[in-house]
Amino acid sequence: MAVEQKVLGGKIVKPSSRRNSRRISQHIDWLTILLYFLLVALGWMNIYAAVYSPDNVVNIFSFDINSGKQLVWIGTSVILILVLMVVDYKVYEHLAYPIYGAVILLLLFTLAVATPIAGSRSWLDLGGGVRLQPAELAKFATALAVSKFLSSVNLRQQNMKDQMILAAITFLPPAIIVLQNETGSALVFGAFILAFFREGMSPFILIVGGAAAFIFIMTLLVPKLYLIIGIFILMGLATWLDYRLMRRFKTMIALFLLVVGMIFSVDYFVNNILQPHQQNRIKALINPEADPLGFGWNVTQSKIAIGSGGFWGKGFLEGTQTKFDFVPEQSTDFIFCTIGEEHGWVGSSILIALFMLLLIRIIAVAERQKSVFGRTYGYCVASIIFFHFLVNVGMTIGLAPVVGIPLPFFSYGGSSLWSFTILLFILLAIDANRSQDLSR
Repeated sequence: MAVEQKVLGGKIVKPSSRRNSRRISQHIDWLTILLYFLLVALGWMNIYAAVYSPDNVVNIFSFDINSGKQLVWIGTSVILILVLMVVDYKVYEHLAYPIYGAVILLLLFTLAVATPIAGSRSWLDLGGGVRLQPAELAKFATALAVSKFLSSVNLRQQNMKDQMILAAITFLPPAIIVLQNETGSALVFGAFILAFFREGMSPFILIVGGAAAFIFIMTLLVPKLYLIIGIFILMGLATWLDYRLMRRFKTMIALFLLVVGMIFSVDYFVNNILQPHQQNRIKALINPEADPLGFGWNVTQSKIAIGSGGFWGKGFLEGTQTKFDFVPEQSTDFIFCTIGEEHGWVGSSILIALFMLLLIRIIAVAERQKSVFGRTYGYCVASIIFFHFLVNVGMTIGLAPVVGIPLPFFSYGGSSLWSFTILLFILLAIDANRSQDLSR
């Protein structure tokens, strides 16, 4: 749609900024904004429920408890939203690399000066009890950088140089974050592969990654001999069903030996590479009942809390597992337990449905972008939120290792709320201006 113009005295006069603002406001995705504020509000209420004590009732707005502190972060997030929506949307693309570079420097600075907290050097003390985790900010910065890069290349051309540059942009931040001893936050960056796949990256990488993860998990669950025999039978069956594989007999043998080597390397990796607390997370995932008072405590208590909620739940502020500190980190990493215990299967299903609706909406917004930058960024946002949601809920019910990542918009914490807010509203700002892209 062409930009409306007027001719006065031989000069072309463009529409007023007020009319431009009105046009942009008409394209704002209000449904996504509604879902955002609904999730934030529900999260705030459940943060209060997680820290509520019937023996010492404190007002939900009190700054002495997490719900009051979270309200401050929510307020600052609203200010962030206004700034993000007012700033010229083209800034996000033009300054993608400088923003990325600044966050990389911030990560390195944090690694150098941060005081260790629970063994992690990932928090900057801003004073007054306020702390910032730059690893959270690295998510949106990396999303901007990879989107900027992909807007200038074509992954479908299978250019190895471009793919190596993309890999370097993507995995430099998590490499620094691993040095900070924040493995959970570093794992999130693997979710970008889903966005790369949408932009034409070969599915071979996804297949290989999925197969490697499957073999790793099965090695921990099944005796090695049985697993090797099973893989040998499957590969033999595949060769028998597809005669073309017979012509690649040497390749199949080499692949089988590679898989066997990986199976025998898993034990060495777990026992010699991973740190003790990381080993315990793997053990808790496989068999939490083996040590219910030790490494299995978190998962066991989490499942008890969720299961005790039954179908309808115990009611708001009526949970007992979370109230008496049976569930650790109940207002942050294990906030989903509060939903399961107090609102039961119904409440948990509603929350999951809200997240699914948000993800579907983000993908729809991404698909209607006219630029590669906007579309790729939208898929990066969806991938990050999906990974956080999947792993966070999965670890509370024993289907994923406890890696300590928050539930988006829901868990207590200013850094994570800021990060997800910036991620989402940069996308909405780009989307609100899509009509201007059409006119150029």
